[in-house]
Amino acid sequence: MKTVLMVAEKPSLAQSIAKILSQGSMSSHKGLNGACSVHEYTGTFAGQPVRFKMTSVCGHVMTLDFLGKYNKWDKVDPAELFSQAPTEKREANPKLNMVKFLQVEGRGCDYIVLWLDCDKEGENICFEVLDAVLPVMNKAHCGEKTVFRARFSSITDTDICNAMARLGEPDHNEALSVDARQELDLRIGCAFTRFQTKYFQGKYGDLDSSLISFGPCQTPTLGFCVERHDKIQSFKPEIYWVLQAKVNTDKDRSLLLDWDRVRVFDREIAQMFLNLTKLEKEAQVEATSKKEKAKQRPLALNTVEMLRVASSSLGMGPQHAMQTAERLYTQGYISYPRTETTHYPENFDLKGSLRQQANHPYWANVVKRLLAEGINRPRKGHDAGDHPPITPMRSATEAELGGDAWRLYEYITRHFIATVSHDCKYLQSTISFRIGPELFTCSGRTVISPGFTEIMPWQSVPLEESLPTCQRGDTFPVGEVKVLEKQTSPPDYLTEAELITLMEKHGIGTDASIPVHINNICQRNYVTVESGRRLKPTNLGIVLVHGYYKIDAELVLPTIRSAVEKQLNLIAQGKADYRQVLGHTLDVFKRKFHYFVDSIAGMDELMEVSFSPLAATGKPLSRCGKCHRFMKYIQAKPSRLHCSHCDETYTLPQNGTIKLYKELRCPLDDFELVLWSSGSRGKSYPLCPYCYNHPPFRDMKKGMGCNECTHPSCQHSLSLLGIGQCVECESGVLVLDPTSGPKWKVACNKCNVVAHCFENAHRVRVSADTCNMCEAALLDVDFNKAKSPLPGDETQHVGCVFCDPVFQELVELKHAASCHPMHRGGPGRRQGRGRGRARRPPGKPNPRRPKDKMSALAAYFV
Repeated sequence: MKTVLMVAEKPSLAQSIAKILSQGSMSSHKGLNGACSVHEYTGTFAGQPVRFKMTSVCGHVMTLDFLGKYNKWDKVDPAELFSQAPTEKREANPKLNMVKFLQVEGRGCDYIVLWLDCDKEGENICFEVLDAVLPVMNKAHCGEKTVFRARFSSITDTDICNAMARLGEPDHNEALSVDARQELDLRIGCAFTRFQTKYFQGKYGDLDSSLISFGPCQTPTLGFCVERHDKIQSFKPEIYWVLQAKVNTDKDRSLLLDWDRVRVFDREIAQMFLNLTKLEKEAQVEATSKKEKAKQRPLALNTVEMLRVASSSLGMGPQHAMQTAERLYTQGYISYPRTETTHYPENFDLKGSLRQQANHPYWANVVKRLLAEGINRPRKGHDAGDHPPITPMRSATEAELGGDAWRLYEYITRHFIATVSHDCKYLQSTISFRIGPELFTCSGRTVISPGFTEIMPWQSVPLEESLPTCQRGDTFPVGEVKVLEKQTSPPDYLTEAELITLMEKHGIGTDASIPVHINNICQRNYVTVESGRRLKPTNLGIVLVHGYYKIDAELVLPTIRSAVEKQLNLIAQGKADYRQVLGHTLDVFKRKFHYFVDSIAGMDELMEVSFSPLAATGKPLSRCGKCHRFMKYIQAKPSRLHCSHCDETYTLPQNGTIKLYKELRCPLDDFELVLWSSGSRGKSYPLCPYCYNHPPFRDMKKGMGCNECTHPSCQHSLSLLGIGQCVECESGVLVLDPTSGPKWKVACNKCNVVAHCFENAHRVRVSADTCNMCEAALLDVDFNKAKSPLPGDETQHVGCVFCDPVFQELVELKHAASCHPMHRGGPGRRQGRGRGRARRPPGKPNPRRPKDKMSALAAYFV
């Protein structure tokens, strides 16, 4: 029996599709990477009985990155990144072992069906999966087709079964367009980002951003926000005057009239008009009109409109809204949420989707009436040729979804029902009055048929007081006429919804990437999100955009990126050559980069006005080992130490606190040590600022503290404080934290494992002796006599933290709160003894990680 491998984009999606195709009769088990499951069942494929294996990836399998030295900022001129730097595809998440997992599941399979999301990114992932699986699949016979692509827009029985019955092929052109975008963004973004980050962080201490990033889409996005800020700052209010009249229709009612001239900007002119009208006792009706009007129902919902409404009406950021919509899609509640289309195809089952909502407690009456009276065909919108508009696929309740998921689902459902409802019809009445020589008007609306506003009440025509019945020539007594002084007001900061509209209009990003670009400018501290989800640029964001305008406006204007997006779309359509587009675009930006570097003084002049130089920033903390003067600790991101006398800057670990470490000095360079800590229950370790930036030994890397230093005799080094291999990661060593008493801690120098131990001990030392069983270093612990947990009132004990039964009761293993990159373990297996100095024979099991030792430590708390 032949085997068909099927691959979806997410584990939950694989499970849903397998349930539909197998009709629930399937067996499931976890894959070797622990993240993806494999669902198996039997069926027919191409007219023959087969065994199906449905599994998934977790987004992109591979990511693009530079090779070797080109990933190191200090060793490469950023200009080389445009052409000379070689790139490679490497696993996006090495911990998932996704390539190996796919090869294990694909080995011996005869066919593969790709169920990745049906957009350009999905097509790109298709070929990432094929690159991993095709080499291990059975060879095809006589040109037999073995690769198939399923195209679907929702996780419903009908859509999935139809997709399986009409399998196609993956689109290589769309995959190439994504490859081109990835390479352009990598080369251009990294070159500009590395140069301006190193240049400005080397001069200014209060930028408060760990990365001064540039992005071909991100920077024009920021440009829109700063452009609005500049309009606000340059706005000069003007005073104007308005004539306001009031007429009495009966004893208790009056009408407020609008002046036909609207406003004048000269006070004397306004006073003249007032003088002409204020003596009049009556207002004469010049004309009346009644006109039936319609407020159109909305177009079908696409991604951009959903993100706009989520931000403006639901208070959800674009990225959060997109993530919520994707969860609703994978759970089968809505159709695919990434679409540019606002037009339903003729064969779309509108009534079927509407029937799903017929028993919903919130809108059942509206839906049943529509089904009984007949639905109204949705307005003709834009057909982008991708996916149908976003549509609810099954009914859900607030209790079922809850929170933001329910709020977004409710909006999507109400919007869909509105698209098949009738327009809102109302009667607009207008009366024109003459008071002296001046004309005034008042108008009112009366709803005839609420139409779609019944399901979208926030769109309803506002209730207005009905106008009196009158005809030309009738007169009404004038209540008062007065002049109001007002002034023009500046525009407000852009809302996320307005920014999304601008990005769509100018072709910046795609429906899927727009939320990412907006999130990036927030994360980089270029803008802050104010009340009403308005985006206010920070000083850094303003100076950067003004600097780009000063040097090369095209770096921040949307025109050049919009042109690039058009070229990428031509690649996707097969109308442009991938290599030619890539080469031409990189050549353009390379020239711009060189001009930017040569002209950086122009941006620097703006920086000088807004930010303080390093020498004037921070507070004295520790002494430099070269000049023995105090270095200043700069707390703003990225935190670092700066010696103004030597004009040297030393980077420090981020996301924690830094303080002086007992005024102790490094034996290698005489720099005073500092202590980094992530909190009382987290990790802490000392480090030498110089060694942290300039590793003293070949087996050390930049960014290592004393807990990874291999100095043979320093009292703070791994050699003297290391205990044994980490119980969780395979490359870390558990190191005693000598500063943690009386609540002593042992922490891994690679991952975020922390063992709390020997509380109230007076002293804890790492012994030179090792355990006979596991070769870990022994600990020598002295307890206070009054609080000693040792039997027989003993106060001192020497033993192994892994093997000694006395110590096993005194250790509690946890995970530190910090997620700093240097605390994540690497992939390699450490084959050392207690402190990583001796190698055990190949093939011999690790003596310090016997299975029964894991239970000796307390339970994990993530």
